[in-house]
Amino acid sequence: MTDFAATKAMFHMPEGMIYLDGNSLGPLPKATAARVARAVTDEWGEKVITGWNRAGWMAQPTALGDRIGRLIGAEPGHVVLGDTLSIKVYQALAAAIDLVPDRKVILTDSGNFPSDIYMAEGLIKSLGRGHELRIVAPEEVANHINNDLAVLMLTQVDYRTGSLHDMKGLTAKAQAAGAITCWDLAHTAGAMAVDLQGCNADFATGCTYKYLNAGPGAPAFIYVAPRHIKNCQPALSGWLGHEAPFAFDLDYRPGTGIERMRVGTPPVLQMAALDASLDIWDQVDMNALRAASIALTEQFIAGVEARCPQLTLVSPRDPHGRGSQVSFAFADGYAAMQACIARNVIGDFRAPDIMRFGFCPLFIDAGDVDAAVDVIADVMDNRLWDDPVYKQVARVT
Repeated sequence: MTDFAATKAMFHMPEGMIYLDGNSLGPLPKATAARVARAVTDEWGEKVITGWNRAGWMAQPTALGDRIGRLIGAEPGHVVLGDTLSIKVYQALAAAIDLVPDRKVILTDSGNFPSDIYMAEGLIKSLGRGHELRIVAPEEVANHINNDLAVLMLTQVDYRTGSLHDMKGLTAKAQAAGAITCWDLAHTAGAMAVDLQGCNADFATGCTYKYLNAGPGAPAFIYVAPRHIKNCQPALSGWLGHEAPFAFDLDYRPGTGIERMRVGTPPVLQMAALDASLDIWDQVDMNALRAASIALTEQFIAGVEARCPQLTLVSPRDPHGRGSQVSFAFADGYAAMQACIARNVIGDFRAPDIMRFGFCPLFIDAGDVDAAVDVIADVMDNRLWDDPVYKQVARVT
């Protein structure tokens, strides 16, 4: 079992704040500042360029990848860190397309994160090989898997509603039709147990700044199944994905195994932050985390629905059908969320009308849930949201 009271003590939280937005940006682990400072002063400061060898900077992307791999059910040696999630989505999709060259349809859903869709559109345009991006409603995905399909590209948890796709079932159906799967775990990794190996997933990507608490701008990760890695041709043939970067050859040869999915220079300071966060995650049992998450979200839904009839649940009611977030719809949702934030209950807003709340048991407990419900009820009962100051839309919502 995981001691969540102990993990809560490992995070810095501003006084009086109830932070229900770890699904967008995780809070700061207390150990992170010292770990990053050590990387700056002891490693960069004292070792300078020798830090690539002496401080192990060059090995960080795969070493940290294996630690994330435990959280997502990946085989050792098949996850690597680096770059942004958009880059990793591009890499995975491009490699998947090449594995089924005679097919042209890429299937995704309207609940996918827009950046994933944008990257697919850009890839299709740059390839100029007649691929089609087919976007359907989330509940219609299974009905559109057929023998024309090249790639099924989905985010496992809908960023707006928290609705959870059946990774195992959809992967099996897509593969039976001869297609390749690409899963985005941005709202899954660190939110619940994932079993990439057990689900027979082909490719997966994800970020580390949400539930994994590595800070704003933290690097993304990519997973490639062992059966594909030798035939996986990197679309972005970066220097550090080369078989021998320091041979300085003028022709590109893919590196060995997952190393070939590296592109640019590792973000050393950000990986130091991730290292500190993973020291917490190394102690976490993912099944216990999921059970605690379900308990918190069930408590939150019951509390809000009992006291805030103005809000409409848009997340799945079945806890096994949603991730670790709860979303409610309200016509003035942006203003209502701003009123909550002004009272130190931090969630976020997603257009057109969704108030979104994330729950991570590592730093949220039942007392926090009750206190948050009290604030939300006060905002709704007394129409505190109906103040012009809360209706001025900021650049980040």
